[in-house]
Amino acid sequence: MSDDATGSATAERGLQGATTAVASFDETDAGLVRRIQAFLHDFPTIIPFIVLLIGAVIFSFAAPGKFLAPLNLSVVLQQVTIIAILGVAQTLVILTAGIDLSVGVIMILCTVVMGRTSVVFGVPVYIAFPLGLLAGTACGFVNGLIITRLKLPPFIVTLGTWSIFGALNVWYSQSETIRAQDMEQAAPFLQATGTLIKPFQTLQSLGLQLDFLRGWVLTWGSILMIAVAIVVWYVLSNTPFGRHVYAVGDDPDSARLAGISTNKTLLAVYSLAGLICAVAAWAFIGRIGGVSPQAGQTSNLDSITAVVIGGTSLFGGRGSIVGTVIGALIVGVFRNGLALSGLELLWQDFAVGVLIIVAVTIDQWIRKISA
Repeated sequence: MSDDATGSATAERGLQGATTAVASFDETDAGLVRRIQAFLHDFPTIIPFIVLLIGAVIFSFAAPGKFLAPLNLSVVLQQVTIIAILGVAQTLVILTAGIDLSVGVIMILCTVVMGRTSVVFGVPVYIAFPLGLLAGTACGFVNGLIITRLKLPPFIVTLGTWSIFGALNVWYSQSETIRAQDMEQAAPFLQATGTLIKPFQTLQSLGLQLDFLRGWVLTWGSILMIAVAIVVWYVLSNTPFGRHVYAVGDDPDSARLAGISTNKTLLAVYSLAGLICAVAAWAFIGRIGGVSPQAGQTSNLDSITAVVIGGTSLFGGRGSIVGTVIGALIVGVFRNGLALSGLELLWQDFAVGVLIIVAVTIDQWIRKISA
């Protein structure tokens, strides 16, 4: 065999070996990426939790002695209470591949119903409060009824009802606020969620000395937020209704073929979301002390922000209540940490906007595993 023939054969074998090695490397690399995608798809709260920890670490160095102070962390928790409760309602809707632009105005309408009915019209609070809950549930029911009966996109429907409920809010409230003093005289129960709780002093009076609780100040509104999150988490994780919600959001046609009534599920989801908005109204009254029909202007977008940053997919079928609460905490931590670091409000909004875009980008990347 000539030297040229020998060299050609050797070169050919080398190229084949190199091709095999590259292919093996590519397959290994692709397999690792796919496993990461699958892991994040199955555990969507991992990334928000990591972001929350990173933010806490960064701001603990950026604002030493201030950010991690128990009183400051208590303030952060109180600030995110309303958004977290509304985020729970929004999560239910987004899990079904919908969206509700009216959650904020439903909350304000319910505060007006509770406050004005009890203070202005003198209706006992044990009647006015359930009326507020009923009003929120009815608003959610209307959203669900229009979506299921007319087969209209949730975005369009809730955009329309946002204006309708807002007009009802102005009509019933007469654009008048209710002062905290008047509320305290006529219906102090509605302000109960704003009552402060000092765990250290409370437990100390019972003979328990837990120094790590020193300086913490909570409100009953924060306790209410945690209770709502736990109840809805349990419903989604351990009941047939919860499985139906995920199934409808993931693939409504398959859910229908499996015997799930998608219309009833959607109707129940929007009604439950309206009820949770009414619960948020109670917490909101406790937060500000009175009733203001012009308050809560950004609540709709804030609730969506918490849900998206918390890892719930805007395309439905994937997400969790835990992630939404973490998402609300991320927003609160970043706003608070940037404020303590001396940055202006515009940079706080800038940071939140970046977080939203990054969260949706990651969601799109993770969804490739299901495709």
